[in-house]
Amino acid sequence: MTFSAQNLVQMLTDARARTLKLVADLTDQQLMGPRLAIVNPLLWEIGHVAWFQERWVLRHLAGEGPILPAADSLYDSARIPHDDRWSLPLPSRQDTIAYMQRVLDRIVKLTTSQQLGEQEIYFRCLAVFHEDMHDEAFIYTRQTLGYPSPTCKISTPALVCDTSAAPWPGDVAIPGGSFSLGSRPDQGFIFDNEKWAHPREIKPFKIARAPVTNVEYVQFVEDRGYERREFWGQVGWAWRERFQAKQPIYWQRKEKAWFVRRFRDVIPLAPHLPVIHVNWYEADAYCRWAGRRLPTEAEWEAAAAGEPTVDGQSLSLSKRKYPWGETAPAPDRANLDLRHNGPIAVNLLPAGESAFGCRQMLGNVWEWTASDFEAFPGFSADPYKEYSEPWFSGTHKVLRGGAYTTRSRMIHNGYRNFYTPDRRDVLAGFRTCSLEA
Repeated sequence: MTFSAQNLVQMLTDARARTLKLVADLTDQQLMGPRLAIVNPLLWEIGHVAWFQERWVLRHLAGEGPILPAADSLYDSARIPHDDRWSLPLPSRQDTIAYMQRVLDRIVKLTTSQQLGEQEIYFRCLAVFHEDMHDEAFIYTRQTLGYPSPTCKISTPALVCDTSAAPWPGDVAIPGGSFSLGSRPDQGFIFDNEKWAHPREIKPFKIARAPVTNVEYVQFVEDRGYERREFWGQVGWAWRERFQAKQPIYWQRKEKAWFVRRFRDVIPLAPHLPVIHVNWYEADAYCRWAGRRLPTEAEWEAAAAGEPTVDGQSLSLSKRKYPWGETAPAPDRANLDLRHNGPIAVNLLPAGESAFGCRQMLGNVWEWTASDFEAFPGFSADPYKEYSEPWFSGTHKVLRGGAYTTRSRMIHNGYRNFYTPDRRDVLAGFRTCSLEA
């Protein structure tokens, strides 16, 4: 993949516009919010986004001095404990936004005036994708704190409206064989935890055509699935007991009907949307109740990126960048880029199916896998060492596929996300596999 100065400037300015739009309607009090383990104060976080870009593009790459002399002591997430971020002497909203603009202006000027080699492109992409990830986290935060729904939704084409909502049940069969897990050097920008593609032997398996839906998950809840110890692993049951969980975190029961809180609004639970805001323990317990299992990340990627041989008896050596092929994501293939203010029904977007018939493997909701987040063979950290390496400790689970908020310029079949298995704020659901091949 090649990037021109014009491409990079467009990406940088687009990411910054979304960042500012995601906080523009919030009060100064909301920009700080309560001290919680799963969120950052948004005033700190938008400043951190700019500092990260300044650190890697202007200071590390271009050798410039700091724009804001105290920035390292305010925004370096690797050195500032999470709970301290509420008590820092942060600049005001106005001064923070001014700092953000100064950083962006300087990067844009450099981008349009200098020769762009491999490193210049790499660090600008890193800056954009880091901001894209934080923009997604801003949406988690708005949901967690019950703030209004984001106002930066893109207008939605009629072809993906929810009026045709319906179930999309059943499994597809994935043949076994040798599969190349991970990303290749010729795929453009990738994060270090995707390096490098390496062979994995995969046994034949069957995976659901779509993620688990709300109506399917309701059956688990109403069968007292949260109260039955036999469906939970030891650590998962300890989590359930500690938090007295009886249903997904934002669900509410009213007069024999289920509702869900979406940002600050409570709305009826839509039956054929994928279940969202469930953690790994909840997904695993559902699987045990349903007599199913979560896919490994190798199985997930094989179902999303793999192709069958001509005779259909094994996995081909070829591999797709996106489930549908090599063409970049479009609205008729994947629910990405906040084109909707939430997930859409699981039967929609048939043009986005994988070679094996799995639907919505990119976008809509992140999908938990059975796999721990670990380094691939031969891993070596990129310059931003804090991104992956500290988390190869068996404490995080791999998620794949992106959510409705994820930027299409960043996501592909090989992208690996990772969170601790207790996180319910993440825009995550899951799809299941049969216990039989």
